Amino acid sequence: MPDDLRIAIIGQAAFGKDVLAALAENSENIVGVFCPPDREGRPADPIKQEAEERDIPVFQFRRMRRKRAIDAFLELNADLCVMAFVTDIVPDEILEAPTHGTIQYHPSLLPKHRGPSSMNWPIIWGEPRTGLTVFWPDKGLDTGPVLLQKEVEITPDDTLGSLYFGKLYQMGVDAMVESVAMVRDGTAPKIPQDHSQATYEGWCNPADVVIDWEKNVDEIYNMVRGGDPSPGANTTLNGSAVAFFRAARIEGDTGKAAGEVVEVDEDGFTVAASGGVIRVGRVQAAGQRKVMAPEWTEQIGLNPGDRFGT
Repeated sequence: MPDDLRIAIIGQAAFGKDVLAALAENSENIVGVFCPPDREGRPADPIKQEAEERDIPVFQFRRMRRKRAIDAFLELNADLCVMAFVTDIVPDEILEAPTHGTIQYHPSLLPKHRGPSSMNWPIIWGEPRTGLTVFWPDKGLDTGPVLLQKEVEITPDDTLGSLYFGKLYQMGVDAMVESVAMVRDGTAPKIPQDHSQATYEGWCNPADVVIDWEKNVDEIYNMVRGGDPSPGANTTLNGSAVAFFRAARIEGDTGKAAGEVVEVDEDGFTVAASGGVIRVGRVQAAGQRKVMAPEWTEQIGLNPGDRFGT
């Protein structure tokens, strides 16, 4: 296998940029970068900026399925395609074109949690572990053979943000570099997924994380941290929507009604649930920015005895 693989990268945002930078720093031969088009009034995508600083050709297409995009990719004569944070559908003509195929990063232990919100759901469901997979994409959605996997613990206080940025992000960048090296060395496996163990979940949207205050405090806490920082587990107060962030769980039945505000203080507020209370440190009212809980409670005049879910 050649020491100087011709690598094309399809990606975007900070993760794509950092994968590009890490591969370049590892002296990999990157012959082109594909990313979404610029958006008016916004800075160029970080991966585009990184590529231009390194004099790597950049190609921008709204849809990778278009003939112009496919033709541009084929002209690069790539040996390997690396997909680092891709939300578009990449056609088979691109996936199968490189001499050694295409590899992709996915933030779960495939075949578990296929789909676009693979980090939210294991937290929401209280799972103790997750991880990342570098795999060989095929015609299915996250169904291709596995090249490499790494596990991480989901601690009781992890949020979506801490899981991704504190654990899976840099581990994922390093895993992509390691995987490219394995492809170059001819040691990269293609381990079939056990499809009988597969799970799939769609986007985690606000409608999927509406708090049912009658549920156990642990379930509610998991939902809040699984939606933090996005999309935000939400409830209502007097008919107005509000999302919760920076939550904590305190066990012990208060005898208060489900959803009732137990305490309001200078750090936030607590809300009763079955088996304990949820302490909320940050909120976002509908149509407004996120603020610290004390600012919001003062603004609306929240008091003990007020009830969420109303």
